[in-house]
Order: sequence, then C-alpha cells, then structure tokens
Amino acid sequence: MKELGYFVYQIYPKSFKDTTGNGIGDINGIRSKLEYIADLGYDYIWITPMYISPQNDNGYDVADYYKIDPLFGTEEDFDNLVIEAEQLGIKVMMDMVLNHCSTEHEWFKRALNGEQKYKDYFIWSKNPTTWESKFGGNAWEYVEKFDEHYLHLFDVTQADLNWENEDVRQEVYSIVNYWIKRGVKGFRFDVINLISKNYPLENGTGDGRDQYTDGPRIHEFLEELRANTFAGNDDILTVGEMSSTSIEECRKYASKERSELDSVFHFHHLKVDYLDAYKWSTDFFDFEMLKDLMTSWQLEMQKKDVVDTLFWCCHDQPRIASRFIPASNNEEQLRKNKSLAMMMYLMRGISYMYQGEELGMENITFNDITDAVDVEAINFYNLTTNLSSEQKLRALSQKSRDNARAPMQWTAQGGFTTGTPWIKYNDNLDRINCEREITTEGSTHSFYKQLISLKKSSETLMSGQIDFMHTDELFIYTRTLNNETYKVVVNVWDRELSYADKYNEVIINNGCELSDMITLKPFSSILYKI
Repeated sequence: MKELGYFVYQIYPKSFKDTTGNGIGDINGIRSKLEYIADLGYDYIWITPMYISPQNDNGYDVADYYKIDPLFGTEEDFDNLVIEAEQLGIKVMMDMVLNHCSTEHEWFKRALNGEQKYKDYFIWSKNPTTWESKFGGNAWEYVEKFDEHYLHLFDVTQADLNWENEDVRQEVYSIVNYWIKRGVKGFRFDVINLISKNYPLENGTGDGRDQYTDGPRIHEFLEELRANTFAGNDDILTVGEMSSTSIEECRKYASKERSELDSVFHFHHLKVDYLDAYKWSTDFFDFEMLKDLMTSWQLEMQKKDVVDTLFWCCHDQPRIASRFIPASNNEEQLRKNKSLAMMMYLMRGISYMYQGEELGMENITFNDITDAVDVEAINFYNLTTNLSSEQKLRALSQKSRDNARAPMQWTAQGGFTTGTPWIKYNDNLDRINCEREITTEGSTHSFYKQLISLKKSSETLMSGQIDFMHTDELFIYTRTLNNETYKVVVNVWDRELSYADKYNEVIINNGCELSDMITLKPFSSILYKI
C-alpha cells in the first residue's frame, strides 16, 4: 500500500554524475550509481526533467516532451536505465512539467506563426493583469504581432498552457501515456495546482496567486488526467507539487475517496525561516511555526487517511543541513543532520530525499553574483534595490536554489566530472564526500541507511498513528500501532536541554545522556519505545 511509506531518492541529473567529461551529469551517470541508491534502500528514483530544453530553467522549460535531451544521453540510455533500475528493485519516476512549456516548443512557435489552433494552447490577454512572475517581474509578455500578452507565471520563456482547451489536455494525456509505455512507474507533477485559472482574468490581491492557485477546475482536471492515464495501475506512484496550497485542498488531491493523486508536496514547513513571509530574509527561524505546521498537516491528513509527503530538500530548496540554527562544529553538525532526518522521516507518509542529503551536503557560499546560475537567484540580485550587494549575496548563500544544484560530492576531489562542472563545487569537498561517508562509522550516510531500514522493518513506524506532545523547546511525537509505541524526541537548538520521561528499549541515541532525565546535547535526538 502506498501509504506504508515508500522511500524516493530525487536525482537532479545535471549535477549527479557526469560520465563524458563535459561537466554536465547524464543518464549513464545515474546508471553507474544505481547500486549505491539500492544499497541505501530506496524504492524509487525521481529524476528531474531530461527532455529537450533550452535549459533556461534547468529543464523545467520543456521544448519536446517525447525526447530525451542529448545533453543527458540517448533514448537507449534511458531505456537501459529503466531496465537496470527495475532489476535492483527501483522504479523510475519522471518529472512532468504541464503548467507551462518552453517558448521554443513547437506549439508556441506555431502559435507565434499565427496558427489559431496553437495560439489557443496558451493564455493571452489584451489587458493583462498585475500578476507577478514567480521569478520576479510581471507575469505577462507583450507580442507586438498580436497586440496581446501571453501569460508566464515563471520565466518569460515558459508560457502557461491553457488547460481550458480540451486539445491541450489530450496532448498531456498522450505525453503521460507515452512514458508509461516506456516503463516509467511514477510521476511528479510540477506546480500542478496552478493549471486552472480563474476566468475572467482579474488582478486579484497581492501578486495575484489567489486567481490561479487551486483554481475552479483543478480537481476536475486532475480526475480527468488520472482517468485517461494511470487509473487502475496500482504500480504507479503519483505526487503533485502544490504551490501556496492549503490542507483542505491537499486532502482532496490525495484523498482515497477521489481519483486524483497518491500524494502531494506542500512547502509550508520550509518557510519557517522566512521572516514576514519573505523568502530572501536571512538568519531567522520560527520553531513554534515549524511545530504548528508539522503537527497540523500530519494530524489533518491522518484524519482523512490521506498520504502525507515527508521531505526537507529538493532541487528548489537550500540544503537542510544549513538551515535553521547553525551548528558551531563538525560534531554538532553531524548530530544536527541525524536529528533532522529522524524528525522528518519517522513521521507518517512517503519520504522524498534529495541527492546528497544522505551525505549532509551543505549550502555553498556566494562570493559574487557570477557564482549564481539559477534564473530566480539572478533576478533577485538584479531586481532588488533595497539591499546591499553583501546582503544579497548572504541571502543567496542561505536561500538560493543553486545551493541544491551544486555537484554531488562523490570524492574529496569532487568525483562528479573529469571536466569543469557547469556549476561550482562546494568548498567543503574534503570534509563532506561520499567516499568518506560510506567508510566512516556513525556518518550521516550510515544513519540514513539505518533509518530507512528501521522504518521499513516496523509496521508501527510505517503505518502507526502519529501524535504530538512537543514542549516549548523540543520536537516530540509518538507512533503507535496495537500495543507498541515509539517516541521521537528532537533538540533543534545549539544548547543542552532536558526531558523527563520513562523509556524502555532505546532504538537510536544520537547524543543523549540517559539517567532519570534524558539530557539532550545541542542538536541531539533519541528514539525509544515506551
């Protein structure tokens, strides 16, 4: 059953492993590391887009949904990847970018040529709204030929598709079915809750997101998508990325009483270091907000028996090892890595872990704007006028998506490529690398492997009820099934804390001293039976 807790390993292929020396990761690089992934215990690999693309948004600007970009390898390479992964018990999950496509896509080119059929594949307005692009600036681009603007909620080269047009929806179904026939067993749908816009188009409030988030026909569209593609195929796992959504909507998206998706990504818990909801704020952490969000989402999803999604990192988020309260030394950092893993991945749901998370990879340091590659980061730096250059670079070092996209650290020399990587390595290669992690007792890598194995072997940790009992300073929850109860206690702070409790069998002790009281060192945690 999908709610019992699959483990998914996300791969950003461009930064995972390069086998050609051109500085860009590729499919054969993924193939070369399948045994490594299988050894950790993962059930799926989720691969971010590898379709033909101009790469203005690192593949999320798709120019051809049916073809593997030669940048990453051949069609045969991909087919061999699917076969070899399956032989190791791993299924392949593809990233579907269906809210928008590249302006280099044939559909948009034909629209610009004046073909009305394809012009109707996109959203146009002679009187554009004040909606803002997620990457900064207005979300509409003027085309003089038509005296109209097209909508791009993201980069100007990513034109939003018109899901009101049935022809567009049929195109989408053909795309998904094509990849199912090629052996794909999972789909992650990028910003899928933005596909239904409110009509007539109006300004709305703020940046306009209330006019296109969880829109009026979204559930209808997702039910139709499922019915025409993966319905009845229990071997396929689906997850929808939900932007600025709500618990109520997510309980519908992944409800067993409906026919939409198996699970959903929601990002509220990764905004607890956004001061006044501003992403680019620095040196801020709201622990009360984190506790409240984790608790409410887990309990509300549990009430309706809806599968929740567990994750700290992805290609769009900075490294969790560098977020919240900073560790002051390597020993504290190791405890922090383990504690945050225990906090998240022993909860209820499907776990999505990002490449390098199992090594404790950290954010990079931006010394100059030339270190940035991501379009969002560059736009922030160039368009923000109320911060100094130093403040903007500090913000990038803490929040930029480039932090997650730095090359995978396989060895102390890098090990990602024999050439020059497309984006710079982190400066801490000698301290954090896979070669060292897999041979070091008690490493972050060994802990992730232990945690995955432990959860998979325990019905209680997989499917038991979750309840929360936080203190002011500690994050605490239990998992209970029949007469067995596990308790997780986590200290996320850089100071020692105490907790009075009776414990029976201690399963994991990550830096705690046990007597009549449990003394938790900075960033420590413990799992025990009660």
